[in-house]
This record gives sequence, structure tokens and C-alpha cells, in this order.
Amino acid sequence: MTDSQLIKEIKEGNTELYSHLMRRYQRKILTFVYHMLKSANLELLAEDLCSETFYKAFRSLHSFREVDASFSTWLYTIARNTVLSELRKQRSSNVPLEDSGYVPVAPHEIIPEQAILRNERVSKVRDAINNLPEKQRSALILREYDQLDYHEISVILGQSISAVKSLLFRARSSVKNQLEPYFYEPFFEQLEGMKSR
Repeated sequence: MTDSQLIKEIKEGNTELYSHLMRRYQRKILTFVYHMLKSANLELLAEDLCSETFYKAFRSLHSFREVDASFSTWLYTIARNTVLSELRKQRSSNVPLEDSGYVPVAPHEIIPEQAILRNERVSKVRDAINNLPEKQRSALILREYDQLDYHEISVILGQSISAVKSLLFRARSSVKNQLEPYFYEPFFEQLEGMKSR
């Protein structure tokens, strides 16, 4: 069944069909929420906020209108608003990282040196993304991690398509500029200098 057919049936009283919609979108929404929460090191809240998103969507399904947006776009909007609300709440309570319960874990099969380097690179990229303004960060996550098209992102963020493209351009430029010093190797510059002699 399509999303439209499922929603029509659910609105007519077959609420048990909502589980089909949840299974269809749970992984995507969980991934999106997880990446949004990384900026505050609150990844452990991802499953709770994903569940909250689906609960809110179910409670508001009667007001969903397909002419305004697709179900997935509407769901992403609810997820984004849920995360932003939680981040505001966390900021006001100002929980230290040690108390958040977040513990980074490296896969066991990676030797310690590789794990340290990999975690450091991941941390640098995460920090670069986290330093972006909220709309740039959301646009980048929706495009690069969730593979949404410009139109879907524009609806979720409430921006025009050209504004979304501009947000993505600025986000990518900023991430690149932030990471350049980290990936810059003076060793290679020495090699280049040797060639010109």
C-alpha cells in the first residue's frame, strides 16, 4: 500500500496500519534525529525523540493534507521540530557532557591506533558540522545523510529551493574551510618544494 492509501485507511479507523508507516520510515527518521542530536552530544536521546516524532505524527494525522507535502516531508518536519525543542530544553538545563551518559565506542576489530585516528577524524567532521548555524546544519544532514531532494528540504526548512541551495553551498564551504587545517600536510609541501629545485 502507498502512504496515501495507508493514511486514508488509518483516518477511517484502521489505526493498526500506522505500524506499517512506522516501519517504512523509522530508520530514516532515527538517522536524521541522531545526526541532529550530535551537535549537542545527545545521541542517546535519538530513539526516544524518534518515538516521540511518530507519536506526534499519529496524534496529528487527521490534520495531515497531502496537497501541502508528502507524508515523509511532513514527518521530517515534525522530527526536526521535536529535536530543536529538545535542544532548547537541554540548553536551558545545561547538562555537562559527563552527565549526559554519552560514551564513544570504537569497534573491537580495529587496532587502537586506527580507532584513535578514525575517531579523531569523525570528531573533526562532526565538530565542523556542529559549528554550522542550525539551518545550514539541517540542510546538510537532510541532503548528505538522508539523501532528500531540494524540494523536500525546502518544505522541511520552510525555505525556497534557491535558499536551500545557498544554505548547502555555505555549509559545505564552511565545513571544508574548517577541515582544511586538519587535513593539511606540511610534508607534501616540502615534497613540492623539492620538485621545483
